[in-house]
Amino acid sequence: LEKIGITSEICVLRILMDGIPPLKDKHLFIKDLSFEKVQVRIYQPKISTTGQRRGIVYLHGGVGQFGSIRAYERTCRYFARKSNSVVVSVGYRLAPEHPYPTQFEDCLTATIHFMRTAQDYGVDRSRIIICGDSSGATVTASVAQALVNRRDLPKLRAQILIYPFLQVVDFNLPSYQQNEGFPILLKERAFALGLKYLNKDLSVMEALLNGCHIPEDLQLKYRKWVSPDYIPDEFKTRGYKPSTTHPFSEEVYALIKPMLDPVISPLLAEDSTIAGLPEAFILTCEFDVLRDDGLLYKKRLEDHGIKVTWCHLQEGFHGTIFLAVFCGLIAFQSGNMGLEKIV
Repeated sequence: LEKIGITSEICVLRILMDGIPPLKDKHLFIKDLSFEKVQVRIYQPKISTTGQRRGIVYLHGGVGQFGSIRAYERTCRYFARKSNSVVVSVGYRLAPEHPYPTQFEDCLTATIHFMRTAQDYGVDRSRIIICGDSSGATVTASVAQALVNRRDLPKLRAQILIYPFLQVVDFNLPSYQQNEGFPILLKERAFALGLKYLNKDLSVMEALLNGCHIPEDLQLKYRKWVSPDYIPDEFKTRGYKPSTTHPFSEEVYALIKPMLDPVISPLLAEDSTIAGLPEAFILTCEFDVLRDDGLLYKKRLEDHGIKVTWCHLQEGFHGTIFLAVFCGLIAFQSGNMGLEKIV
């Protein structure tokens, strides 16, 4: 359809993800609001409570280009009901209409606004969690990092990262090799969407895959945090070959340098930032190219004494949590198990 000029791939993905909205929920008060011009939807349980509730800020996935409040309606309703928490779903503006870093800025703005006004929604300001899946988990990690040194706000209680994308240094980690053709996040498809999101030319894809984009001094720095050596051996049993070294390209580095910023690559944040982060829950899936990003972030946090609750879905794949609530017909056992662990 895109090739014959009828519609774009992004439009199709947006329609598919939005799906058919669910019926009215008798257990929740649901309201659309604006947090400093950022659209949000708030889910408040109707059941009475003696004290203040937990608050969850939810940042949806979709590579910054698709996904929406409507697409994640079932997900946010589920978390609000099952955990008896107030959930704020952030409808950040999407690329390409609103280029990067609008998405991060909207999410940060909405999170700060909620942290300041949480008591208006019956939420304990010391019990606010930020949560996201896929690229939403990337933004979750970067927002949590951006708040580390804020003295004018309460500290985040925790961050929940559901199969996060966290680095653009090494795309030949074991999980990238093992799962490059595994639905629904094929390696090359993920790359193409990511480059489109950042308004980068797709011609740099091969150089990125070959690791030509990191200068030697940065390679030495990043190797402390991003290396297959830090991936446990049990995750290499399905096959792994150390990648061949390719010559560095100054031209490619100049193009992708902004992608090394912690907003896109939270795994590359400095130690001083990592050390100040809140407790984390990290969910990884065995059949996901992004599996090892989560494993490496888990290690970095734990190396700095940050408590990490890790959930690994042995039969899981990228998107399984979204599908678990999107439609019962395409739910998988791994997704249902993951939802329970998150709650």
